[in-house]
Amino acid sequence: MGIRGKRRLASEINVVPYIDVMLVLLIIFMVTAPLLTTGVEVELPQAPAETIDFSEENEPIVLSVTSDGGLYLNVGENTDSALSPEQVTDIASRVIRARPDAPVAVRGDGSGSYGNVVRGMVLLQRAGAEQVGLLTDGIDDTESER
Repeated sequence: MGIRGKRRLASEINVVPYIDVMLVLLIIFMVTAPLLTTGVEVELPQAPAETIDFSEENEPIVLSVTSDGGLYLNVGENTDSALSPEQVTDIASRVIRARPDAPVAVRGDGSGSYGNVVRGMVLLQRAGAEQVGLLTDGIDDTESER
């Protein structure tokens, strides 16, 4: 009697096609994900803001940004003269170190560039401010009720 060798069935799954499909899907998701998060159009609401009262001993540090990008601090020697970004950072950091609990805010001109206001906020953060607020004028409630 001849002994025949048993043939075993190959029970392996070829995963190469699955890997190819997964790589294609990964590339598609990587390309489309940034498109889903940018370009959202929003219309911001207008509402009156609450007034914050500051005590004289805890006077806020306010950086005013004019429409042409001029920077003015309400603290320091010359509050009426425009400052360079380096001067703003230097003066604000000294005041923040002396009074770490002082509120810090930016007051930007409404007709100015939003980028100038953001640059002012970044300067104050570099000076050591943990939180920077924005100052606005209130909206007249009687006009909104009409």
